[in-house]
Amino acid sequence: MSPTHDLTRRRLLGGALPIVALALGAPARSADRFAGSPFRALSDSAWRARLPAASFEVLRREGTERPFTSPLLNEHRRGRFVCLACGLPLFESGWKYDSGTGWPSFWRAIPGALGTKADFAIGVERTEYHCAQCLGHQGHVFDDGPRPTGLRYCNNGVALRFEAA
Repeated sequence: MSPTHDLTRRRLLGGALPIVALALGAPARSADRFAGSPFRALSDSAWRARLPAASFEVLRREGTERPFTSPLLNEHRRGRFVCLACGLPLFESGWKYDSGTGWPSFWRAIPGALGTKADFAIGVERTEYHCAQCLGHQGHVFDDGPRPTGLRYCNNGVALRFEAA
């Protein structure tokens, strides 16, 4: 076989791989269901008018509240925890647990409610998560949580509102 023939065959096979993957049901990237959210178009001044100062710093500037200061740390009623900025439900109360960290913590999130990104703000990589609808910073997720997920969504209480069932 000539080198030219071999190169052509490689190109053909390489080009066919994405088609084969699609045919076998390879997962496709899902569309952002909140892309047209009016919350994403709000200016900083509009957010400042809507949010308490501490909540603005966390939700819009990716700040962190002091540990053990959130009244939601001791919230144990049935209900949901929603994004303070836009009201999107993020966590069910049954998924909350005491992580000992001083922030409300959850072992599971409502599917599709959160987005994530890499965060290197303290010099090491962490996974930041935010509300999928308004992109408001909520906290960081770690892999040291309880079963069944092993996850710990460590949330800023000032970024949440509790809605009793």
